[in-house]
Amino acid sequence: MQIIRALDALKPALAQLRGSGDTLALVPTMGALHDGHLALVAEAKAVATRVAATIFVNPLQFNDPKDLARYPRTEEADLARLEAAGCDLVWLPTPAQLYPDGFATNISVRGVSERWEGEHRPGHFDGVATVVAKLLLAVRPTHALFGEKDWQQLAVIRRVEADLGIGVEILGHPTVREADGLAMSSRNALLSPEKRSKAVALPTALHAAGKEIGAGGAVGPALERAKAALLSGGFSTVDYLALVDSRSLEPLEKPREPMRLIAAASIGGVRLIDNIPVTLEQQVGR
Repeated sequence: MQIIRALDALKPALAQLRGSGDTLALVPTMGALHDGHLALVAEAKAVATRVAATIFVNPLQFNDPKDLARYPRTEEADLARLEAAGCDLVWLPTPAQLYPDGFATNISVRGVSERWEGEHRPGHFDGVATVVAKLLLAVRPTHALFGEKDWQQLAVIRRVEADLGIGVEILGHPTVREADGLAMSSRNALLSPEKRSKAVALPTALHAAGKEIGAGGAVGPALERAKAALLSGGFSTVDYLALVDSRSLEPLEKPREPMRLIAAASIGGVRLIDNIPVTLEQQVGR
């Protein structure tokens, strides 16, 4: 596995990696890798002949400097896991490489970025859109893979790629979960054992609401019951819990496929996000 740190070494390394007619899948990460990231690498290996990954904690997508400072950084372990997973190349850019002196361009996506995470983390999706565009343009992969746990982020990235015509196929991978159902996230490591055991209330509440809505239950009351379950289950705040159109992220008062339940809530000072698809049950006539 090639490890690239110098920006001027990236282009020749990629040229050598592609060879003759090879396809290249990119897995962008912020490090602190878990099995969810490795599932992306496995999927990348299935869709392309070569796989590259990036590790970069992007300062532009943190609106709280304290959150940036405490984001887990486990570079040595991350590199070992990527090599064991069969990754061909890892690029570890620095902020100075991606945002040199005089850098003045910001990518802002209207519509899908404006609600939910966009409201609670001002500027976050501008940072995501800008860094992903830079990574895709630098690596020029044929495919790029992202986890569906960050569903709104995936929608923003798809919009950026389509609008800018970068020419990369953006693939989403289903959320990878722990044995108890909690979505795998680098932030889970920040939870105390007690709060970690209680955090499973998030996927539990989503699945209960999804089952109720899918069976024909009213959306509003189902969402209110899910929020109450989170607060009684140990979460301190619920930023949002909503049924949305899967493509536009607009809220739905009545079920209409395709749709997802999305949520963000905090427990033990750690903010967690999750989402699940919701499908209407087929009503069989008697």
